Amino acid sequence: MRSGNKGRQLLSILTGGRSVLFAALLLCGTVCPPHARSMSLALDPQALSVIYSGQESMHFSVSWSGGVKIGDLVLTVRPNPSGKGMLIRARVTDYGMFKLFYPVDDTFTTLVQGPLRLPMRYDVHQREGRRKVHRLTLYDQQKFQAKYRKHQNPLTLYQLTGPAYNEFSAFFITRALHLDREEEQIVPAFADKKRQQVAVKILGIERKETMFGSRNTIKVMPAMNFKGLYDKDGDTVFWLTDDACRIPVEIRSKILIGSLVAELDEYSN
Repeated sequence: MRSGNKGRQLLSILTGGRSVLFAALLLCGTVCPPHARSMSLALDPQALSVIYSGQESMHFSVSWSGGVKIGDLVLTVRPNPSGKGMLIRARVTDYGMFKLFYPVDDTFTTLVQGPLRLPMRYDVHQREGRRKVHRLTLYDQQKFQAKYRKHQNPLTLYQLTGPAYNEFSAFFITRALHLDREEEQIVPAFADKKRQQVAVKILGIERKETMFGSRNTIKVMPAMNFKGLYDKDGDTVFWLTDDACRIPVEIRSKILIGSLVAELDEYSN
């Protein structure tokens, strides 16, 4: 694994497909066709209330092919202190010897609002090696618009065909869906300068050893046919506890050699 790609690979494990979880990442719902001007998601109210209680925190240890630990991923959901809505925060950091020659400290903050928890603002601050990057995306979900800029460049306006999630809000709303193995579900996500349709497949129920003991889990795979901000080389699969909490206990993403594996080792809500 080249050190210059490490920060992107650590995050891409969440964001799915050839993107973000997704974050991933993100990632589903029963929605209208790509040209439609509206959206309808089949949500589980109980799961939604647990996920967006405002008290959830998750810590994942990220390893290469389930062996050597190479980083940490921390996800939190908190009320927006400056007003309505909730803040999804993700922090990706390097671990061990990698800090010596290519330190990574990336922070991703998404403000979501409304009953569908759609994104309003998405801030990305990346510190990888000597490189510092700031990206900002502003969403107008009523006008179906997204404005994007890198560093202090002028905002570029993109006209969409309907509401859209970003990597992290898509990943979280996926957890709150009515997940049915018989139905492939779709979520719209803003990536590669347009509104993309991401199909999510339920691969089945698996008994899995977790930090909570042996649990039934829902195996989920988002299928993405676009590159997005974080490139990868294969599919992403994640496992959610088969209960109202829908806790992601493991995320596995293929890369050129082997895979990245994020395993949940701390959780509170």
